[in-house]
Amino acid sequence: MCGIVGYIGPNQAAPFLLEGMSKLEYRGYDSAGIAVFDGSKINVDKSVGRLNVLAKKVEMNPLTGSLGIGHTRWATHGRPSDANSHPHTDCTGKFVVVHNGIIENYMHIKEELIAKGHKFTSETDTEVVAHLLEDYYEGDFEAAVKKVLETIEGSYALVFMCQDEPDKLICTKQDNPLVIGLGEGENFIASDIPAIISRTRRTYILSDGEMAIVTKDSVWVMNRQGVPVTKKVFEVNWDAEAAEKGGYEHFMIKEIYEQPKAVRETMTSRLAKDNSGVAFEELKWIKEDVTGIKKIAIVACGTAYHAGIVGKYLIENLARIPVEVDVASEFRYRSPLIDDQTLTIVISQSGETLDTLAGLKEAKKLGSRVLAVTNVVGSSIAREADQVIYTWAGPEIAVASTKAYTTQLIVMAMLAIYMGSLKGTLPPAKVCELCQELRNLPSQIHELLEDVEPIKTFAQQYGFNEDVFFLGRSLDYAVALEGALKLKEISYIHAEAYAAGELKHGTLALIIEGVPVIAPVMLLLSVLDLKATKKSKNMLTILSIFRLLINS
Repeated sequence: MCGIVGYIGPNQAAPFLLEGMSKLEYRGYDSAGIAVFDGSKINVDKSVGRLNVLAKKVEMNPLTGSLGIGHTRWATHGRPSDANSHPHTDCTGKFVVVHNGIIENYMHIKEELIAKGHKFTSETDTEVVAHLLEDYYEGDFEAAVKKVLETIEGSYALVFMCQDEPDKLICTKQDNPLVIGLGEGENFIASDIPAIISRTRRTYILSDGEMAIVTKDSVWVMNRQGVPVTKKVFEVNWDAEAAEKGGYEHFMIKEIYEQPKAVRETMTSRLAKDNSGVAFEELKWIKEDVTGIKKIAIVACGTAYHAGIVGKYLIENLARIPVEVDVASEFRYRSPLIDDQTLTIVISQSGETLDTLAGLKEAKKLGSRVLAVTNVVGSSIAREADQVIYTWAGPEIAVASTKAYTTQLIVMAMLAIYMGSLKGTLPPAKVCELCQELRNLPSQIHELLEDVEPIKTFAQQYGFNEDVFFLGRSLDYAVALEGALKLKEISYIHAEAYAAGELKHGTLALIIEGVPVIAPVMLLLSVLDLKATKKSKNMLTILSIFRLLINS
């Protein structure tokens, strides 16, 4: 995902833009750029590579002015290059735009604009928006933007600047997040809250189809028809330092060590003090009609999908309700058998995962109630779902999910206990036992993180292998899938996960001397699987944090 920032106020824009963009690095990017109005014209600077490359360019040739926008780009249309980086301008240089998403009809628009004489300098879909704005502008910035939005099709978060109307920024969104930060005599725009949290805690979270006129002293929000929309101020309650590294070398390590706290925060208000049960105030309708749920469909991507697999095992085992788990990007394309007796659970850390959001909308269209499990209050998925369970993990900055995944597992476990208790498939004594096991988890995770030397030794010994295999059975298979994903994401080592019983069906041919095979420790209790992997002289075991949950 790309990142957007915008500033209007009395102070220099460039320092905030660079700072805000640095807080959005976790979204991934290959290039970056900023545009600042200096009082007479808009100046643009952009570069391929890390943000510090752009920062050095700006330091050498400062962009002065108190109105500006910035962008970190992850290439979708056109290769990473200075020309393809945002912000994009029109032929005159008077109109500048930054964009997250995809303009689906950009080729048709581009051909029409070229026929009118417009000259394009990039391969991107975004540049057509700047040229459209030039084409439609007749002295009214707002009216021109509205015409642009009537023309383009696709998903987007857009922020516009106009040299002739430098007292405002205009922004809008459709299927991509956009937040407006409310300051005193200054206002901010961003893709995500971490970019603005050091400057303000008061925000407007735009909904799909809304457009905002942002000046230094005011924010006017309207819908596509131009009807004013009254927005509720959302107060961010994160600690500003929570979005910083806090002395750790990088965010992922910091967030690994935040797991005990994140798990405790997610459980505390939901576990009865006497461990007699789980309370979800958010889910009163499930309590009233749990027997009406004949099937559960879990829809998610990546790490959240692996949490969904764990959820399937736990819910089916404890609540005895059939559960399907789908990769969100595939869900819509298999004509799912979903109806009003199906509960659809969508899982997303950010609450903005586009495929998951599309799956949510498909499920609602088919008559299903939708329950979202997400970490971000006010996110698109949270707003679209019928009910939400928040994982109180705090901001997760690292690309590879750690504490958010752990809290997703906790929610899945609590939900399984909750539904099993309501249905009577779990006796009170078992409920009490499971709740106590969950309550013990934060201290157990803390103990595990107290001694990381065995993990360091393991990494040093096997970190240079080109291939690693993960095996698991039942719940351990979900852990194996997540382990393989993490290894690929973080180390760029080829890793594959298999159900343990499938090792003998072809995969065994790839196991040669020196290839590590990693398995959650419980798998080794199976003699059959130990025999099947005899060919490998390096059958290694690690005790996963998630095994603690499974043991409950």
